[in-house]
Amino acid sequence: MNLQSNDFELFGLVPQFEQDRDAVDARWKDLQREAHPDRFAAQGGAAQRVAMQWSVRINEAYRRLKDPLKRAAYLCELHGAPLNAEDNTAMPGAFLMQQMEWRESLDDAGNAVELDQLSAEVRSARQAALQECARLLDVAHDYPTAVGQVRALMFIERFASDVEAKIDRIDTAEHGQ
Repeated sequence: MNLQSNDFELFGLVPQFEQDRDAVDARWKDLQREAHPDRFAAQGGAAQRVAMQWSVRINEAYRRLKDPLKRAAYLCELHGAPLNAEDNTAMPGAFLMQQMEWRESLDDAGNAVELDQLSAEVRSARQAALQECARLLDVAHDYPTAVGQVRALMFIERFASDVEAKIDRIDTAEHGQ
């Protein structure tokens, strides 16, 4: 193992968006077993510290590889197209209009049925965005365009969390908890 390897190399995976989550999970467990500091107890403190560095590196890679959004952003970065999400918030007008409509729908939703409908719409948009990420990253290898799709997916994920939070608030209010 090489600490300088990218996440895909470290896990022995093809560097692409589409990944088998079970295979990623299994490889993570194998790598953690190999690098566990207890395996190096007889070799002294220095060996255990190196094993701990490996363990941290493996967990960092795992967090990126298991999450589709993080994996997509990482692939863009690896191919010279960083998201720069903090600095670059430009989005297509149609997408921004959709976000505004969703926000209004969320503000206006007063019951669980309306929120469930909105949640289903957002899940559908998320699935479509993930499919487009897969196409752009794995088929077209168009990393600069994928950056925009990944940023859109970030907005969708954040909005989905807002919808779920409001559903929880309504459920709590309706059930008196």
